Amino acid sequence: MNVETVDYRSEHAQEALTRSLHNTGFAVLSHHPITPERIAAFYEMWGNFFASEEKHDWLRDPENQDGYFPFRSEHAKGQTVKDLKEFYHVYSWGRVPPALEAETRALHNDLTNLGVELLSWLQAMTPEEVKSQFTMPLNEMMAESVQSLLRILHYPPVEEDAEEGAIRAAAHEDINLITLLLAGSQPGLQAKDSQGNWHDVSCDAGMITINNGDMLARASANYFPSTTHRVVNPDAQANQSRYSMPIFLHPRPDVMLDKDISAGDYLQQRLREIGLK
Repeated sequence: MNVETVDYRSEHAQEALTRSLHNTGFAVLSHHPITPERIAAFYEMWGNFFASEEKHDWLRDPENQDGYFPFRSEHAKGQTVKDLKEFYHVYSWGRVPPALEAETRALHNDLTNLGVELLSWLQAMTPEEVKSQFTMPLNEMMAESVQSLLRILHYPPVEEDAEEGAIRAAAHEDINLITLLLAGSQPGLQAKDSQGNWHDVSCDAGMITINNGDMLARASANYFPSTTHRVVNPDAQANQSRYSMPIFLHPRPDVMLDKDISAGDYLQQRLREIGLK
C-alpha cells in the first residue's frame, strides 16, 4: 500500500496527491502552511479542556451535532461496541468555549481553505471520463458550505476493564468528500489495503494525512476509493492519551453526489448508522 508523501511546495504535488488518493485512498502532505508548533499548541490547549469538568457544560446539541461528545458516544457503522474516545465538534457557526475560540476558528478556516485547494487539485488532475460524471466541479461543491466539521479527538489511556473488542476507533470509512487529519500526538492510525492487510499511517509531527470519504467515492464512481481505517489500542508501555484532529470537508446539503442522492440526505443516513441520530 504505497501511500505517497506529497510535498505541498512541489510542482508535481497535484499529480502525486491525485495518484495516491486514487491508488490507496490516502496520502500524506508535508511542508503545508499549518506549522508543527501550531498543531502542538492546539493539542495542549484542547487537552486541558478534556481534562477539565468544564467540558460537561458544552454537551452536544443532538440536532446540530456540535459541542462535546462524552466518552463512548459513537460506534462505527455495523458495530455495536462503542469506540474508546471523547471528542468535540466545531462548525464555523457552532459553539466553542471562549478561551479556545479564536485559535479554533482560525484553524477551522485555514484547514477548510486548504481542503478546498486540494479538491481543486483533484478536479484538475482527474481523468476526463471520471470528471464528466461529477454533478459539478469538486471544489465548487464546497462553495458557501457551512457543513465542514473540525473534530478534536481525545483517546484516554485504555482501562484494563475495557469492554471486549473495544478499540479507540473501530474500522470505518469517513462520510465526507476528503478528510484532512493533523498528525496524531501518538501512533495508532492504520489503513486497510485491498487484500485486507492493515498498514500503519505516518504520524510524523506536522504532517497532514489526507483520505477520501464515501461522498467522494460515490461522486467519482469509486475512482477515489473510501479506504477503511481504524485507530488501534496502544501497547501497555505506550498507554497514554492520544489526540488527533481531523477536519471533514462536507459539501452543501443540496449538492447531488450522483443522480440518486444529495449530500444532505446521505449525511443524515450515515449519522443514523453510527448512532449519532
